Amino acid sequence: MSDELTGGCLCGAVRYRVADEFEYAANCHCSNCRRATGSAFKPFAGITVEKFHITAGGDSLLIYGDPSAHDAHCAKCGSLLYSLVRDGTYFHIPMGTLADAPSMFPTAHIFVASKAPWYEITDGLPQYDSFADD
Repeated sequence: MSDELTGGCLCGAVRYRVADEFEYAANCHCSNCRRATGSAFKPFAGITVEKFHITAGGDSLLIYGDPSAHDAHCAKCGSLLYSLVRDGTYFHIPMGTLADAPSMFPTAHIFVASKAPWYEITDGLPQYDSFADD
């Protein structure tokens, strides 16, 4: 059994636990992630849906999108808690919502073709124009 991590929103109304078994992690610069977070990019980690569980405040979720692809925010403070992606099979967990340190960190910058023009990437991680450039 892997370690479990905890996390939640800014106001504490929504809490979650997630297995420390992320399959990938990246910094996403797409315009949707920038708007959802209000930041230059969204550091996120991807995990299958069965390894993520809301432990408190499930009735305080505001879902934006459709059943197979959406963002879930705290309805009280607005924090982005997860994005349901890949036809409803994975969650992208914003790493800033984790209370515990994960064993995986972002390994690349993705969607840099649409990054904010005022932000300069300086960390040396690989940069890709889309999600999975080879």
